[in-house]
Amino acid sequence: MSRFTDSIWKKSRRLGISLTGTGKELDKRPYAPGQHGPNQRKKISEFGLQQQEKQKLRFMYGLNERQFRNLFDKAGKMKGVHGENFMILLESRLDNLVYRLGLARTRRQSRQLVNHGHVTVDGGRVDIPSYAVKPGQVISLREKSQNMDIVKEAIEVNNFVPEYLSFDENKLEGSYTRFPERSELPAEINEALIVEYYSR
Repeated sequence: MSRFTDSIWKKSRRLGISLTGTGKELDKRPYAPGQHGPNQRKKISEFGLQQQEKQKLRFMYGLNERQFRNLFDKAGKMKGVHGENFMILLESRLDNLVYRLGLARTRRQSRQLVNHGHVTVDGGRVDIPSYAVKPGQVISLREKSQNMDIVKEAIEVNNFVPEYLSFDENKLEGSYTRFPERSELPAEINEALIVEYYSR
């Protein structure tokens, strides 16, 4: 099963959220796809809302259902609030942090950078996008990967690095200084609905 079977733009419009993080999908047509366009008025059930929230988060981070569920279960074994812990685990993935540091324009691009062996953690090459980065670890690009066009383009357009990361633009390396707080994570997600969905 493909991770992105139909267009991510369509998914973005259906869920009413920018899944690429660029916001472009919703600029032109900020309504769900389909022949009735902006006139669709469907009442969504409680279950439907929960499912929609789960899909939003899953597509946003680009995970398949199994990876997503495994991470959710892992979050349930941690101290603290289940939904919040889950969001923090998603955010701590290596592919996501490469994206947050601005070394790639989308999470999809950052996943490719990791997969193809361009990224190092604490100086050692890591090619597993789901690698869980711990606070204090340093993420950088291998020397020969620093001149890649997609990296240069990403750095040109990125001017925001979250406060839980530090970034040295000259060295193209960043540090995961601490776990993010909930207020620093996607505000458009209601993770309590996802906890309800899996608790059914």
